[in-house]
Amino acid sequence: MTGLLARLRRFYAPPTSAPRLPEPEVRARYPVYRWRAMEATFLGYAMYYLVRNNIGTVAKDMETSLLYSKSMIGDILAVTAISYGLSKFLMGSVSDRSDARKFMATGLLLSAILNFAFGASSDYYVHLSLWALNGFVQGMGWPPCGRSMGHWFSESERGLTFSIWNVSHNVGGGVAGVLAAWAVMEFGGWRFAFYAPGTVALVGAAYIFLRLRDTPQSVGLPPIEEYRNDYPLGHNAETDEVELTFRELFFDKVLLNKYVWVLALANFFAYITRYSMLDWGPTYLREVKGASLGGGGLAILAVEFGGIPSTILLGWLSDSLGGRRCMIAALCMIPVFGAFLAILFTPPGYYWIDMLMLITIGFFIYPVINLIVIAALDIVSKKAIGTAAGFIGLFGYAGRTVQAKGFGWAVDHYGAEGGAAAGWNVVLWSILVCAALAFLLLAAVWNLRTRPE
Repeated sequence: MTGLLARLRRFYAPPTSAPRLPEPEVRARYPVYRWRAMEATFLGYAMYYLVRNNIGTVAKDMETSLLYSKSMIGDILAVTAISYGLSKFLMGSVSDRSDARKFMATGLLLSAILNFAFGASSDYYVHLSLWALNGFVQGMGWPPCGRSMGHWFSESERGLTFSIWNVSHNVGGGVAGVLAAWAVMEFGGWRFAFYAPGTVALVGAAYIFLRLRDTPQSVGLPPIEEYRNDYPLGHNAETDEVELTFRELFFDKVLLNKYVWVLALANFFAYITRYSMLDWGPTYLREVKGASLGGGGLAILAVEFGGIPSTILLGWLSDSLGGRRCMIAALCMIPVFGAFLAILFTPPGYYWIDMLMLITIGFFIYPVINLIVIAALDIVSKKAIGTAAGFIGLFGYAGRTVQAKGFGWAVDHYGAEGGAAAGWNVVLWSILVCAALAFLLLAAVWNLRTRPE
């Protein structure tokens, strides 16, 4: 076992610095490798979503076919959120000391395999175990992306470049629902909602391995700060490129930073708001608003794609305002609150209003999720990006766990007493409370920034 662990550490260890290339080659190759880093992490992480967000679209079909209750579906979603949140935190520190290319490709490969196994099973406890494992290997997706983006793009361009990359969440999450619904309608049966994305993910794992590179130094290029002459405050050329120890990553950079804790708590409530419609939106629309299977899948697409233009625009705006990420994020929570309120009071038969409100939610909630993470990355070293994002993500997926399990229970419990609509009303009021708490926490760090305007 010790020998195996040693070989794994050597395999995943960051590549050593290659000999420095001549200056003409640096100028020619740097833009190419920066594009490859953006392209590979963008498409690669979008494919992670295909094999993670597919279950919500077919949750109702699994209930019918396998006689699962909403509480059982909630358990599957909750255990995945728990394992993913823990993994994102743990894998964040591991990825900060690993080759992003190998690390990310391995996670997507394992997730594809677990999707095939999930689709082939009909047992609840097997499903529970497989989706818990899937959540854990999914934690190998974001951290290497953060490592790559942090090394290939400098701090002053982080709001825009991270926001462009962050749209991969929306593309992958939106396509996940449509792909799952298409596979079921095309081939018949909920199982194909896992087989089709799993096939795409297998190809994606190979693509990441072939396309992505770890850091500029690993291919003979200078650090991004030197290349762009864009150094952060407190820059130290002798220490900034040194890989940190686990103690430095966990304690010095993350656990002892009060701002990281406030952002993590805000992320907890923002994730409840975000994932409520991704996990339960299709089922809610089908049970209360009379939507079809295809309409439920489009609900996920509406939320996800609604956030694409705003994530990029508001990320750029946060750069222009000297890194005022939290101010913008707090303001975004106001229309999110209003949109959920409108969904609550919109009667059945006005599907277009529900879809418009879902687009509004996506438009404003995704910049919040994006800017919370960027704000945390602004106040830690680029060598601790994975660990900081993992800690923030741990709280986020704790929030997803609460809503997955809690909302499933609430619909079953209150729905049994007053009908489906009554159960879903409890859920929507709970979402509104969480949206308000996210706003208050972000408002508390309204002025947090790392650079002058």
